[in-house]
Order: sequence, then structure tokens, then C-alpha cells
Amino acid sequence: MKHLPKHLRPRWRYLAVGLEGWPDADLDRGDFQRELWYAGQNLLGDAGSADADLTVLDFEFADGTGETIVRARHGHVTEARAALACLDAIDGDEIAVRVRGVSGTIRACEEKYLGRAPEASQERTVAFEGAERPAAAREKLVDVRVGSAFVGATDLDFE
Repeated sequence: MKHLPKHLRPRWRYLAVGLEGWPDADLDRGDFQRELWYAGQNLLGDAGSADADLTVLDFEFADGTGETIVRARHGHVTEARAALACLDAIDGDEIAVRVRGVSGTIRACEEKYLGRAPEASQERTVAFEGAERPAAAREKLVDVRVGSAFVGATDLDFE
């Protein structure tokens, strides 16, 4: 099956959501997804909920705090925010939901609103296979360019 051309593919927006509950609350992605679907369905109706297509992509919750990324169709961010605002409890555990921001990509959403910094890398030249080659270094990992591909190595391979 062929992929759709870019202009026909659905466009998405990603909402960074902060979660807060009691320290003994036990929440998981499935429970949050189910409650979000119910909230969207009750607020927007069946057709509106299906059109918004709210999906939980990334979910972390421990010790009463957490964060998640919710995907919504482009043009339905307001509806997604409203559905998230309707959440007050999940499986009997009270929860506070706050939308931190909206982004067009998952990566930008993580970096801007969830505090997940991109992995810093630096370009350097290394001696590999008897020749000096360009490489991208990240902490203890090094990707050495050999021809048109990369070879993974560690700092220990060069010392």
C-alpha cells in the first residue's frame, strides 16, 4: 500500500499536558486515554470526538506528578483543551490537568514544554581505521562518518 502524498496526510498538533494528583494515585496511560475519550465524547459528541481524534502518545506519572503528550487534529486544539479541562478524576483518583503548550511536532513539544532538552552533540575529527574522519560526539557515544554512512563507537575506542 502506498503512502498518501504530503498534502493529503492529516496534520496534527501536540499538547503538552502537566498532571498533578495525590501521592498515592496510581494512573497509567490506558486509564488516562479512556477518560479523555469519554470526556471528548460527552463534550463534543460522537462525530466531534472522532473528528478531533484525541490520542495520548507519551505518558509518565509517579509520586503524584506527571506529564503527557496528547495528539489532536489540526484545527481542533480548542476542543482538545476543553476535553482536557473536563478531566477531574481518573479511576477515582482526583487529578489536576494543565495544558503547558501546543506544538506542531512531538520533538518541539518535548523540548519547549516538557523540559526535555535535546541531546547536545559536537562535531570533531577522530582517528578511526588509520585515518582522520569527521564524527558527531554525544556524551560517551561517537558516530564516525565512514563514506556515506556512520559507524557507532564510544570514547573508549579512541583513547
